[in-house]
Amino acid sequence: MPKDFPRALRVAEQIRRELVVLIRDSVNDPRVKDFSISEVVVTKDLSAAKVYFSPYTQNKDIKELQVGLDSCSAYLRKELGKEMRLRIIPTLSFHYDDTLERSARLNDILAKEKLD
Repeated sequence: MPKDFPRALRVAEQIRRELVVLIRDSVNDPRVKDFSISEVVVTKDLSAAKVYFSPYTQNKDIKELQVGLDSCSAYLRKELGKEMRLRIIPTLSFHYDDTLERSARLNDILAKEKLD
């Protein structure tokens, strides 16, 4: 019988919660601010985690934020190791989450089709 809530999903949610606190409290890089972590996806073997982020404002420089997050990923992984009870802490890779932009474009397309 398959589990309803696999371990990878539980670990991903815990990583998301821990990252929010760590970034808020201990990262002093000015590039890393005013964004949210929308989702964390962990591989089944828990060796890698994709962290999806989106800025709070549209005019935020995505590339600068990406570079800032990538530069502190080793530090965040080390701090996650202190906070979480895992044998292996996943490597973190940060990815821009463009879901809001894609949904806005889709709404625009649907609105134009509705008018025609």
